[in-house]
Amino acid sequence: MKKKSEPESISKYIPELGISLAKFTGKQFVERIGDDIIKNVVGSILCGGNVRSLTEGLTQRRISLSHAAMLIAYLKALKNIDNFSQRIPELVSHELTSAKLSREKKVFLQWLVGLTGKSIQNVLRSDEKQLEIYLKELQTSLTNTIGQSKKEFGELKANITINKEIYSLDWTSFLQIFTAIGSQTLAIRGSEKSMYGKLFEKLILGSLLTILGFELIDPEESTKSTKVFWLSQRENKRESDATLLLKPGTGVRFDIGFIGPGNSEISLDKVSRFEREWEHGRQLHYMSTIVIVDRIGSNSRIVELAANINGRIVQMSGSYWVKEVCQILKDTTSFDHKLLRMTNEKSLDYIKKEMQKINFKDFS
Repeated sequence: MKKKSEPESISKYIPELGISLAKFTGKQFVERIGDDIIKNVVGSILCGGNVRSLTEGLTQRRISLSHAAMLIAYLKALKNIDNFSQRIPELVSHELTSAKLSREKKVFLQWLVGLTGKSIQNVLRSDEKQLEIYLKELQTSLTNTIGQSKKEFGELKANITINKEIYSLDWTSFLQIFTAIGSQTLAIRGSEKSMYGKLFEKLILGSLLTILGFELIDPEESTKSTKVFWLSQRENKRESDATLLLKPGTGVRFDIGFIGPGNSEISLDKVSRFEREWEHGRQLHYMSTIVIVDRIGSNSRIVELAANINGRIVQMSGSYWVKEVCQILKDTTSFDHKLLRMTNEKSLDYIKKEMQKINFKDFS
């Protein structure tokens, strides 16, 4: 039995599954999912697959399991904390501002009161004092919504049985749960979009250039300048997602983004500021640019605009876009590769076979 003076905790009722799904990095994601599945996804993208559709199932699974964990946490707190539904703002405020919680538990509690990372930045402006104001307004809004729901639809009473435990719910409980899972969905979809983008950009470019026969190096440690590449190095003016050196004096910068047809010009705006020349190993290299996007809209001017900055655009939605990259390198630098002498279908078989040799740890 707790002492009355001891603050009651919601976070102790969060299931371990919910904590593990609240926050994780791209590296942790690869470890959990496994290399084989990730290789299949990257291999499919290199053959024209859509990264969003390939990862949607993983996102939906994380969202559904997080919803289940949120429901269990809510029900257990409802059962064990007096007047829990009325005291959520007070309890969450105390734990977020006073308790030494893990980042994952804090994220979970923020969801419980309708907050995501973005809303903390935009609504609360990352100001702790604004949290109290927000929570009071949330409670007022919920009270009004409950009153209107009763008026429109009548009283709501329900019993839920989980593992022989019975929990009683009403409008207050359901609307609080809906608020929480709504925030969960927004936060998880937003974080996964960002995580998948950053993760797969490196995995795709690293796999692509390795398959084409280039060696990954650390430009700070190595002065090699023949058939080498590196990923995401920040320069004085811009950051390229990958830099490729074919031979002394000749190089290519790559920019990749899962950008749809409506805003692919954004990617061009970034690469238009890349420098045309770059120094590595006491050698000045002339740099051209390849921009890789998901697909281009029918009325887009990006192809013509790219030509003005000595750049070429490649769409990942095409089944043979890796072979297209090969052809661009051949046209601009006299690069040659066996893929260019294969039929389109055989080129896909070759890519899938070579993907099995890739070590993703090299790109993390």
